[in-house]
Amino acid sequence: MTTYRIGVLNGDGIGPEIVSATMRILESASKKHGLSLDFIQLPMGWEGIEEHNDPIPQVTKDKLRECHGWILGPHDSVAYPEEHKQKRNPSGELRHYFDLYANVRPAKTMPGTKSVVGEADLVIYRENTEGFYTDRNMHVGIGEWMITPDVAVSAGVFTRKAVERIAQAAFQAAMTRRKKVTIVHKANVLKLGTGLFLNVCREVAEQYPEVTVDDYHIDAMTAHLVRRASNFDVIVTENMFGDILSDLAGELVGSLGLAPSINSNDTQAMAQAAHGSAPDIAGKNIANPIGMMLSTVMFFEWMYTQHQDDKLKLVAATMEESIFKTMESGIKTGDLGGTAGTIAFTDSIIESINGSEKISIP
Repeated sequence: MTTYRIGVLNGDGIGPEIVSATMRILESASKKHGLSLDFIQLPMGWEGIEEHNDPIPQVTKDKLRECHGWILGPHDSVAYPEEHKQKRNPSGELRHYFDLYANVRPAKTMPGTKSVVGEADLVIYRENTEGFYTDRNMHVGIGEWMITPDVAVSAGVFTRKAVERIAQAAFQAAMTRRKKVTIVHKANVLKLGTGLFLNVCREVAEQYPEVTVDDYHIDAMTAHLVRRASNFDVIVTENMFGDILSDLAGELVGSLGLAPSINSNDTQAMAQAAHGSAPDIAGKNIANPIGMMLSTVMFFEWMYTQHQDDKLKLVAATMEESIFKTMESGIKTGDLGGTAGTIAFTDSIIESINGSEKISIP
């Protein structure tokens, strides 16, 4: 029986609470289906600073290389000492260091939540290493310069290699969904950079004749998401546009606090909720762990595609089903209009996992 090595990075603020909640339901679902997991606790954020004077120390990165993937809690990098603010934040460093080129962010209407746009089920494939996020583009330096005290220049980078691989990931996903891809760009103004992005995506589209393809400028796309989110299936776009669109989409279907994501390369993945560390509510047992939990569901679904181990898929399906059943029953945290604390909400999900029949794969 294969044992999967999973890194666990608790992070800052509400991170330890929502990661702990996620680990509890993961352990329950894994026990139910006989999946063997080896959890490796590693320092990150303030814990890394206190132990190694580094929010993402080399020892953590070295250990992660030995893992199938990891669960990353949120970080509070804006509060770090000044010397650490000059570096990539922990999630940015891990994306860069491990070349986690695909940031996959679904936005799906969930039971027990109020969606602004009705029923929607879309997923955004965000190129995760280039574009206008300068700190991830450069081999050395962060890609920003102060020409004078009053003039700042930020560089955006687009390469054929990076666009091709995120486009391939998006079109492969579309083949398993509704076979529609929307390319988001700004090629009418940024003719070279996002123009290259659009053109290379169009080239990749030729390999998938079954997939319907359209494209929109980023500004128009924000309006289309608000007006008709249900019409979209897979959206592929560059780094910064993807970050903005996924936050918008997450809020439209319920709440950014519910929004999951994974970051992946061809061999490893990182589960990371889309929201921040919320230090103002840390330690109060009121944090909503759903974004972190569903990110872990995505992570285990991704691992199934890599290893074709049915137990991985069963664990992911059991977690997701039990989370949704709990929400549908009216047991929710305060931000969703419920009264349950983080621990009580998690307890209810575990009761659902333990009481449910075993899911079978057709």
